[in-house]
Amino acid sequence: MTVAPGADRVLILDFGSQFTQLIARRVRESGVYCEIHPYNRMSGAEIAAWRPRAIILSGGPASATTAEGPRPPQPVYEMGLPVLGICYGQQAMAAQLGGLVEPSDHREFGRAFVEVTGKSALVDGVWQKGERHQVWMSHGDRVTRLPKGFEVVAVSEGAPFAIAADEARRFYSVMFHPEVVHTPDGAKLLRNFTHKIAGCCGDWTMATFRAQAVQRIRDQVGKGRVICGLSGGVDSSVAAVLIHEAIGAQLTAVFIDHGLLRQGEADEVVRLFRDHYNIPLIHRDASAMFLGQLDGVSDPEAKRKAIGATFIDVFDQEAAKIGGAEFLAQGTLYPDVIESVSFTGGPSVTIKSHHNVGGLPERMKLKLVEPLRELFKDEVRVLGRELGLPDSLVGRHPFPGPGLAIRIPGAITSDKLDLLRRADAIYLDEIRKAGLYDAIWQAFAVLLPVRTVGVMGDGRTYDFACALRAVTSTDGMTADYYPFPHEFLGRVATRIINEVRGINRVTYDITSKPPGTIEWE
Repeated sequence: MTVAPGADRVLILDFGSQFTQLIARRVRESGVYCEIHPYNRMSGAEIAAWRPRAIILSGGPASATTAEGPRPPQPVYEMGLPVLGICYGQQAMAAQLGGLVEPSDHREFGRAFVEVTGKSALVDGVWQKGERHQVWMSHGDRVTRLPKGFEVVAVSEGAPFAIAADEARRFYSVMFHPEVVHTPDGAKLLRNFTHKIAGCCGDWTMATFRAQAVQRIRDQVGKGRVICGLSGGVDSSVAAVLIHEAIGAQLTAVFIDHGLLRQGEADEVVRLFRDHYNIPLIHRDASAMFLGQLDGVSDPEAKRKAIGATFIDVFDQEAAKIGGAEFLAQGTLYPDVIESVSFTGGPSVTIKSHHNVGGLPERMKLKLVEPLRELFKDEVRVLGRELGLPDSLVGRHPFPGPGLAIRIPGAITSDKLDLLRRADAIYLDEIRKAGLYDAIWQAFAVLLPVRTVGVMGDGRTYDFACALRAVTSTDGMTADYYPFPHEFLGRVATRIINEVRGINRVTYDITSKPPGTIEWE
C-alpha cells in the first residue's frame, strides 16, 4: 500500500505472530493508516524515510532470552517516536534497552486478568489504578527486570510487568494481546497509543483505500488486460467491481464452475453479473474436470492442491482464448494468506494452504492482481458498500474457494455433493426464516464420512451423518459457535432427515476457533 505524503501512519514491525494483522485492523478501525513490515526488512534509515508517527512491535513465537532472538533495528528507539511492544515486542524491547527476559514456570495462555497498579497515558481514561481487567495472554517467557526509565503499570499472575511504560521517552509495553477481542478494552488502549500518545488524527477511511487501490491497480496493470476469477462471493465480486472501476473494459470476469458450489449458485452468479454489472463475463463449466481430478482424493491438503492446480489450468486455457491477457485477478484476503504462510515471510506457522495463495506456477504467464490481499472480510464488506454493491451480496457469508470439497471429509462423489447441497440449502433456509442470517458470520453443513444406523417408518436405515456449523466472528481469525435454541436445531434436523434421503443423523458443532478452524478441512 501507499499513502499520501504527510498523512498519519503507523508502522507495525512483525515478529511472526498469528495476530499481527489484527493489530493493523484495530489501528485502521480508529482511522489511522498503518502497514506491516517484517522486523528485519527495513533499516533504520528506511523506517525514518517512511515517516511513521509511531511504531508497534508485534508478538511472535521466538524467545528474547538469548542474544540470537530477533530484535527490531536499534534506531527504532532513537528516533523520538512512540513505541509500543506487544507480548514478544515487550520482551524484545526490554532485552534491547537493558532489562532482563527469562523463561517462566508460570506460563499464561488464554484468558487472564491484570491488576492496574500505576498510571500511564496508555491506560488513561480506560483503566484506573486499583482496577482488575480481563486480557488475553499467550506467553512462556516474561520480563523479570525492567530497563532503566520504565515503571510498572499493571501486573498479572504470570507477568510482573503486564504493562510497563517509560513516559518520558513514550515507550510502552504490554505482555498481553490488546488486538484480540478477548481483551475487551484492547482497542481503546491501542487508540490511546495512536491518538493520544502519537497524535494521529484518525482521518483514514475506506474511501481513501478505494482511491489508493484504484491508482495502485492502474499503476500495476497499465494498458494490460486482466481476467478475474469470479466465484460470485463477496471477495471476488468486490475485487471485480474495484478492478473494473480502475481499468474498465481491460477486465474480463471468468466464472469457473468447479462443480463444488452450493445449490443454484452457478445460475445465481451468471444472472447477477450479466444483469447488474457492465462487466464482460465468461462462464466455463469445468465441473467434470475438477471432479475427475478429485476422484479418490481424501486428504484435505491434496484436495486443495488438486483444486488449485486445476483452477490454474482452466484459467490458463481461458486466458489463451481471450488473447492478450497479462494478469489474473483474485479476491485473496489476509486470513487466507496468514493461514497459508506468514504474510511477511516470517516464522508464522502454516495452518492450511489456500487455493489462491502462494503465487502462480512458472509455466503460467499471467501475473497476479490481488487488491484485497491486506483486508479482512469485514473491511471488504465496507469497501463493497463504498463501491455501491447491494447488501444482499455484500452481506453474504464467506464461502471457501475449494467449495464443498472441504465440507466433505474423505473422498468426494457426485452423490455426496448432491446430499450436502440439499442439506445445506435447508439449513440456510431455516436460518433466514428465523431472521438469524445477519447475526451469524458463517453457517454451513458438513457431510461426515461415517454412516449410522437409523429407523425410518418400520425399516432400518444405514445412511450418512451430517454436521451443522455456525459461528460468530468479527474477522475470521477467532470465532465462537452460535448458540441456537434447541428448538431451532431440532426443526432443522427434522427437515434434513425427512427431505434428504441418504442422511439419517444430524449433529451440531460447538467448537470455537481456536482450537478448531471454522471449516472442517
